[in-house]
Amino acid sequence: MTLWETLRIALRYTLAFGRGHLSVFMAGVSMTGLILGTALLLTVLSVMNGFEREMRERILALVPHATVHTPASFDINDGFVERLESLPQVASVSQFVSFDGMAIRGRDVVAISGLGLASMVQVTPAMAELADLNDLSGVVLGDSVAARLGVEAGDNITIIVPARGRDRRTDIVTQRLNVVSLVDTGTELDESLALMSLTQASALAGLGGGVSGLQLRYDDPFEVDSLLPQLRRELVPGSYATTWRMTHGNLYAAIQLSRDLVVLLLTSIIGVAAFNVVSALVLIVIDQRGAIAIMRTLGATPGNMASIFIAQGLIIGVLGSAIGCALGAALCSALPSIVAGLERSLQFQFLSTDVYPVSFIPVDLRGGDVVLIAAVAIVMCVLAALYPALRAARLAPASVLHQDL
Repeated sequence: MTLWETLRIALRYTLAFGRGHLSVFMAGVSMTGLILGTALLLTVLSVMNGFEREMRERILALVPHATVHTPASFDINDGFVERLESLPQVASVSQFVSFDGMAIRGRDVVAISGLGLASMVQVTPAMAELADLNDLSGVVLGDSVAARLGVEAGDNITIIVPARGRDRRTDIVTQRLNVVSLVDTGTELDESLALMSLTQASALAGLGGGVSGLQLRYDDPFEVDSLLPQLRRELVPGSYATTWRMTHGNLYAAIQLSRDLVVLLLTSIIGVAAFNVVSALVLIVIDQRGAIAIMRTLGATPGNMASIFIAQGLIIGVLGSAIGCALGAALCSALPSIVAGLERSLQFQFLSTDVYPVSFIPVDLRGGDVVLIAAVAIVMCVLAALYPALRAARLAPASVLHQDL
């Protein structure tokens, strides 16, 4: 029996081109389960990839990869910056001022995390005008902070900061600032961000023109832990270094753990679909035992019979994974619009930065995931077809034909 004849018979048992055989129904049920499992796995995996991408491109674009906190008496311009810039994979080193305070507007009070920078990373197109913060004369608020205060660009707010620097002649530092702009990064940073110039932040923090330390950005932020010992060797007495994993590492670890658990859970769905292939093909062997016996009497070998059902498992796997991946890709492209439409219709936000790292459904469809999921589904279906193929090969044509008489 040639390869083409094997595939032709397997296709007839699987599709039957419109005939309502039991074999077609069982193959269709198996294929439907495989399609749904593959599409669901690809969609959920793409969403988890999207969270990982937003962690890298949005949150880590604003959060320093490593932070060096220096003592108040240290002269930060004494060749220290140049030494840090010469370290491996360090892309940039910049000064910063950070403080915790309160923003007040009328009776509304919101806790803020003040941040003073010389320049700003452009996470969104609207942040292009904030690239240079040296001439900023007011404050830029995260949109969630502004919403809780009920302010817009052009309004004034009062910022209160406990004194913590060298000058502690007053208990608190108070300043009235104009809200220059609002920033919507779509991340949890919007819940407390108050961005301003380095000079203004230093005055509010009571540092007398000094800074809190240095922010380092690396070419690959996920390698920062392995590079931390080299950074610590360059530190001066009284200073210390922290990394983004110490502040946001739990978030990234939670994303990775959720991704692994979801993949394990949904891969089991494909496994259940493959188990359905076993039961379907066994029933097909029983349903087509007369045809199998006739082919055996016409000269087909047990290996030919086995190859027909292995080919049928391959066909179910290829068609099911192809249609499932196509359906999953279509769902991935439509998912953000679907969720946005549901939020508008229900007047309810599914994701909020109060709880989740981003306020929208991120989707990152990767070609490698499509290939891997399809390959796993096809291999499982081929392995599932081995037992029915073995039963078909061991079928005795004489006993089958005798029972039919």
